[in-house]
Amino acid sequence: MYTYETRLTTRYGETDKMGVIYHANYINYYEIARTEMIRNLGYPYRIMENEGIMMPVIEVQSKYIKPAYYDEELIIRTTVKELPTSRIVFHYEVYSSQNELLNTGKAVLVFMDVKTRRPRRPPEKLLQILQQYLAR
Repeated sequence: MYTYETRLTTRYGETDKMGVIYHANYINYYEIARTEMIRNLGYPYRIMENEGIMMPVIEVQSKYIKPAYYDEELIIRTTVKELPTSRIVFHYEVYSSQNELLNTGKAVLVFMDVKTRRPRRPPEKLLQILQQYLAR
């Protein structure tokens, strides 16, 4: 299992009329968190895209437990629990700065060849990096 934490501060434009973070923004938070996770592994999306690989989201789930508010620091724990095949699954837990669980989620992305638009195996380099963490 590999887990990475991303911290972000909510912005006023992300709130709804009730003063809480609008529900759809959590999907953006997931994207920020997984992008930072992949970057931290040393194999960012930009490199994959330059190598002809894209990773579209094919499924996303989100469960809202408690609200987050404007100007609140959020801690997003992103976890990969198993080696990817043609798909990779990211699990999310969003916490307040007081360590209260606010939201959980999951996103499934597929590795896709840019030219053929067909699913493909993940890059070997990414597999090698993840194996270091998932083999423990």
